[in-house]
Amino acid sequence: MPSPMIPFPRRRRLLQGALAAAVAPALMFPASAATGWPQKAVRLIVGFPPGSSPDALARTVADPLSQALGQPVIVENKVGAAGAIGVSVVAKAGDGHTIGLTGNGPLTTARLLNPATPYDVARDLRPISLVASSPFVLTGSMDMPATDLRGLLAFAKAQGDRLSYGSVGPGAGSHLAMELLKTLTGIQAVHVPFPGFPQVATALMGKQIDLSFMIPSVAAPQAKSGRLRLYGVSTAAPFAAFAEVPPIQSALGSKQAFDVASWNAIVGPAGMPAPVAERLSEEIARILKAPDVRQRLFDQGWQALGTAPEALSRQIAQDTAMWGDVIKRTGVRGE
Repeated sequence: MPSPMIPFPRRRRLLQGALAAAVAPALMFPASAATGWPQKAVRLIVGFPPGSSPDALARTVADPLSQALGQPVIVENKVGAAGAIGVSVVAKAGDGHTIGLTGNGPLTTARLLNPATPYDVARDLRPISLVASSPFVLTGSMDMPATDLRGLLAFAKAQGDRLSYGSVGPGAGSHLAMELLKTLTGIQAVHVPFPGFPQVATALMGKQIDLSFMIPSVAAPQAKSGRLRLYGVSTAAPFAAFAEVPPIQSALGSKQAFDVASWNAIVGPAGMPAPVAERLSEEIARILKAPDVRQRLFDQGWQALGTAPEALSRQIAQDTAMWGDVIKRTGVRGE
């Protein structure tokens, strides 16, 4: 039998309690931490479960990073609150040897969706490096009459609220991306949340929903088998892994900006010395330039990045502003 639903107010209290327990006042890094660092094993915290995309990215980076640093880099999964628990662990870490890899949500929208999130990205974290990015792919069931992007947008607008779209939960990137598209185009499709992208794909193939912004690794196999149709990528530039799928921006006109990506990044506690963060960003960039690593990520639907801390800071600020506007205009709430 399915588990009974926990009432929303109680779920919010449970979430707030879990997050509060995860964050304690952080100890500062010792002043000598930048000299001869690291002096012991480095913890790489991932706020998502084993087998998830962030977990796979962390394990791709961990082995070569341990070789570069001369100390083990140990991946630890601290799951909960859509990744915010893992970031909370990093924010409070004071051992001088804890960093974290996370998706963009905990760094951009977590606090916008839940003001009780007990860390402030600008105050409690030090950016280190962007790791990889990927577009969402606007995906439809094979039952949709439109076969191209412009036709789809025209058809969806004409249907009013008779169409539905799936996401992996309120406030998730797949949800916010569609809400942004709805704002720009006048589409009124109704939101249907699911636990994960495999369930979204199943619902699309079963014609229980009509559309979704999906991650490439889930959408591509079903499209190749002829069970789903790919209409457009969410980034303004074409994506190499889907060269035949146009950017959604191309159908909107120059006055409407639509440039949305899912990305993962590595951060440390705010007390991490700048030289340590800079060394880590340099090592991560070197790892992500390796042809075998880039190909492995490409095969999973990712574009390898590797950036300076300042580039990650800019990305966080840019996306926080963009999604803050969407959340304010649409009234989206997280669970």
